[in-house]
Amino acid sequence: MFDRALAPLGITRSQWWVLAFISRKDGLPQVQLANELDVGKVAVGALIDRLESSGFVIRQADPVDRRVKRVYVTKQARGFLEKLRKETDKFNAKIVNGIDRKQLEDASDALLAMKHNLLAMSDGTVANISDDEEEETQRSKTRKKRRAVA
Repeated sequence: MFDRALAPLGITRSQWWVLAFISRKDGLPQVQLANELDVGKVAVGALIDRLESSGFVIRQADPVDRRVKRVYVTKQARGFLEKLRKETDKFNAKIVNGIDRKQLEDASDALLAMKHNLLAMSDGTVANISDDEEEETQRSKTRKKRRAVA
């Protein structure tokens, strides 16, 4: 369904996912990008090829090691990402329509706990928890404290 929602914009969910990730870690080496996304190098390479042909990313050789290709988002991509965010906000609003805030917070807390459990069980190949996720963990703890006081 999400791919259908994005179709008029000419991008797939996988491309959006990779593009959004690159925008937060601009200049990441392509191999490291594959590792952090926990996706095969060939699959990431194909996604980057499509993003590059659309004008959303460029690959440049690392100045120290020319064999390493770093991936950067373009100015065109930055504007496009804002448009994508608006579309995903609309899509997400439809998904959570009719669900009250407490239910959403409880679901978020449960999913975050499961993610932490999975990361703890991993062998270290899964990316570390990002700063955004750490902030969400803190917000979750604050919500729990407020509910306990209320």
